[in-house]
Amino acid sequence: MTRLHLLRTLALLLALTFSPPHDAEAKRWGADYLSNATVVDQNGRTLRFYDDVIKGKTVVISFIFTSCRSICPLVTARLAQLERQLGPAAGRDVFFVSLSIDPTTDTPERLKEFSRNFEPGPSWAFLTGDESVVKAIGYRLGERTEQLADHRNQILLYNDRTGEWQRSSAFADLDALALQILAMDPLVRATKTPGDDIFGGGDGPMRPEFPGQALFVKFCAACHTVGAGRRVGPDLRDVNVRRPREWTARYVQNPEAMRAEGDPLVQALRAEYPHAEMPGLNLAHEDVQDLLLYVDLKSSECSASEHQAAK
Repeated sequence: MTRLHLLRTLALLLALTFSPPHDAEAKRWGADYLSNATVVDQNGRTLRFYDDVIKGKTVVISFIFTSCRSICPLVTARLAQLERQLGPAAGRDVFFVSLSIDPTTDTPERLKEFSRNFEPGPSWAFLTGDESVVKAIGYRLGERTEQLADHRNQILLYNDRTGEWQRSSAFADLDALALQILAMDPLVRATKTPGDDIFGGGDGPMRPEFPGQALFVKFCAACHTVGAGRRVGPDLRDVNVRRPREWTARYVQNPEAMRAEGDPLVQALRAEYPHAEMPGLNLAHEDVQDLLLYVDLKSSECSASEHQAAK
């Protein structure tokens, strides 16, 4: 049995075994608890939180603030990766909600600018509003951060049709997270078998083919591509040609030190990509070399494809 089939089997078995009584559980929540107060999304639309955002849906809820340059962009980038992986299920079976924890600063315009970096689909609502209202909603959802600097990366998974809640992390294995979310839906549990393709045409799981590929998928793919254009961070195609390989390796291993030193290339990157900072990945030297080798291989593939197309 492959790892993916094992994950599917476990997710489906757990869901079938521990599913709560749907009607009774769902009645515990609703507008009275979750609040039906007015919020505003990134497009300036006024919405009722429960009726327009939550009711009857399976939602992935995160908590962000737009002036954050560390954890919030990374969480949002990972969730954007998850949204792509879910394919047509995103917006049909699963919806995304990012609630500001700094609503005074986070106007709809700022949320719109922030969200553009991640190319979210129409199923994703970035929400703000009156500070007391938004903070009250966050409090009921368990978001009780007093200082923005103490903000955590936890996400909530909720199926309003069953009243089922789960907690997870955007940094969990995305294959397992996608399966966890989809298995919350009784319709999926009832109609899918462990061998089915539940991703329905999305990116689905990515099987490593080269050394460094698994590392790239886990640590880099949420923010970078190789040859497919910018995402949250720069396109890494030919990065080891454009910059000294030693510089890139050191930046991957210890970006904080290079920022503290005032490295001019790092400062230029911060100015060009102001919404997110490269995190410290705590990778071993050998892992960094494998990662850079994978970027080299993918860059070469891009050049070969262009050369072939030009013939």
